[in-house]
Amino acid sequence: MTQVVTLDAAPVGAGAYKVDVSRGERIGRVSSEWFSRPDDERYLSLSELFAAVYGRTERCRTRTVESAAIRVEASRDDAERLALMLPGSDIPVAPTHWSFSQLASLVGAPAAYLRQLPAPLAGINLQYGLTSHRAEQVKTLEVEEGRVELRAVTGPEYGRIFDHELVAAVQRIAGNGTGDTRWKVPGILDWSTGLYNPRVDITRDTTTLYASDRDVFLFLVDDLNPIEAGRLADGSPDLFFRGFYCWNSEVGAKTLGIASFYLRAVCQNRNLWGVEDFEEITIRHSKYAASRFAHEAAPALTRFANSSPLPFVNGIKAAREKIVARTDEDRSEFLRKRGFSKAETVKIIETVLAEEGRKPESIFDFVQGITAVARDKPHQDARLDLEARAKKLLDRAA
Repeated sequence: MTQVVTLDAAPVGAGAYKVDVSRGERIGRVSSEWFSRPDDERYLSLSELFAAVYGRTERCRTRTVESAAIRVEASRDDAERLALMLPGSDIPVAPTHWSFSQLASLVGAPAAYLRQLPAPLAGINLQYGLTSHRAEQVKTLEVEEGRVELRAVTGPEYGRIFDHELVAAVQRIAGNGTGDTRWKVPGILDWSTGLYNPRVDITRDTTTLYASDRDVFLFLVDDLNPIEAGRLADGSPDLFFRGFYCWNSEVGAKTLGIASFYLRAVCQNRNLWGVEDFEEITIRHSKYAASRFAHEAAPALTRFANSSPLPFVNGIKAAREKIVARTDEDRSEFLRKRGFSKAETVKIIETVLAEEGRKPESIFDFVQGITAVARDKPHQDARLDLEARAKKLLDRAA
């Protein structure tokens, strides 16, 4: 039977609870976002984030134009000034750094080289590329920001999903993202005590709601409702909570994606610790991207938000109870039959012994050992391979 541990009944701390982050995966995606975002890209609520990204969409227009009809203007008096005249408009459009790179790439011109040239010379090269562009058409995204800027230029089949559409989908399940629903900006793990505190003030430093002129990224958790999924070696509950992050770029800088998972803690640097059952959906901005978002990604997010944790808990329980090895020979045979090398086999068994005080016996023991070894892999491909194999074992047990 699933047990949801309420914070009032948590065994330690004023609302905090003890977690074991030596298990499961460590995921650094959110931490990378946290480290790289300046203050003006950090938002304290979903409503504030939505207002920012929706406001710029209202000032935008998109259209498809003949690439050969675009005229490049450059000033001899200002070597930095380069503008575009689009068909049907007598107002020059200024490309952003991002859209200039996109335009140069579409016509086969090296953007880094063009930026080193005086504007008139860069304009001549870019004009030649536009005139001889084989695809003939491009799709533009323009915004009125005191002047008209070209935010993005893509191929005509680009299926744009606006950033505010993703934020709105999250708002439908998470409200303001500040605790008015189950879903909120995460708390912080105190490394000195091993306690996770879900109740942390949302500031520019702690928020996980981000947006720039190129993208949007959100990370929320349900950490006020921890779930007990078995017991640790010392008899204390092994506690998880649900989380998800999602991202998008309406200007074509990245795909749209949603990742959902169970985790044990989030640290101050926004690394995710003790992650299990990681699932990810990505959608390229192709012709039917908007339809896929409406019929696949957004409903998947809602299903996860409203789903019961029972399948996850039962899967963990089944993996803990399924004993597959009782001797050293059994352990080696179990891993070698599943494609692990001799060195990996020894390392996995030694890791479980060091972390658990005993050698692996159950599927769950082996999964934890594999993911622990994966965390130490310096190369991402090797790490992802081990994590995928661990997840496959866990899924089969479930």
